[in-house]
Amino acid sequence: MRSMALGYERLCRVIMLVAIINAAFVVHTLAGAVVAGFFPSVGAAFATYRTWLLDEDHAWRARRAWSTFHAAWRAELRGANCFGWAQAAVGALLAWDYYLANWNLLGGAVGIGVSGLLLVINAAYAVVALAAWAVRAHVEAPLGWTLRAAVAVACRARCTVSMVVLLGASAWVWSRWPGVLVAFGPSMVVGVVAAAVYTFGGLPGPEARAMGRRRAASTDGRAGRPATASALYAWNHPALCCELLRCDPMGMPAHQGAKARSRTQSVGVHPMVVETPACGGELSGTLR
Repeated sequence: MRSMALGYERLCRVIMLVAIINAAFVVHTLAGAVVAGFFPSVGAAFATYRTWLLDEDHAWRARRAWSTFHAAWRAELRGANCFGWAQAAVGALLAWDYYLANWNLLGGAVGIGVSGLLLVINAAYAVVALAAWAVRAHVEAPLGWTLRAAVAVACRARCTVSMVVLLGASAWVWSRWPGVLVAFGPSMVVGVVAAAVYTFGGLPGPEARAMGRRRAASTDGRAGRPATASALYAWNHPALCCELLRCDPMGMPAHQGAKARSRTQSVGVHPMVVETPACGGELSGTLR
């Protein structure tokens, strides 16, 4: 009986978290006059879910969820707008190409083939774009690395399938009960994407609370630094991409001499740099 009560409490807290993030999303989007506030709200929502997943204590109060979102939103004002509007421009171009393919004069098998190809490209782009936000919220890295990481995450079948299924289920729920869309809306979309990516995308997700213990176990007594480096940054080396998809993104050495952006500090997770011995060097990215 007690376990049932605890489970019900956890469920209620998750529902409250999704609702608070949705309310914060709407308020902060309006605070940025929509144009300047929407994409920072997207980034802040991913950062808030990521922080909650990494936290030992999932029993967040509404005030903590709101303050975490607000701090991330302020830190995202510039970077998220650049990232989001660039994504939107590419997406609009692909959508326009698909529209033209559906209303062209080709017809027949050629027209159907071109239209179908563009539909697949648009769908794949949407999945990669959503995964890129989750990767960006998780790792402090150059844009090129973030995009390659998002593609590699989307190449994981379980991640993509779970993301599509959850988004489809969300759309079905909204169509049956429109009030759910009003209460949870964008927060629900971000939540299911974050759950899929952090669970099946090869990034530390719900199980990441063991990260500190595993990192401590990998340190050598000589230098006090992890003896093994993560293969997470192997995306930078094309020959290691296949191996990367089976890697364990743990055991990372502490970051030396670089500063993470302010939103990294706002969520209370110390930045770390990743070394890839196979690539023979150290990259500038940091785990948030």
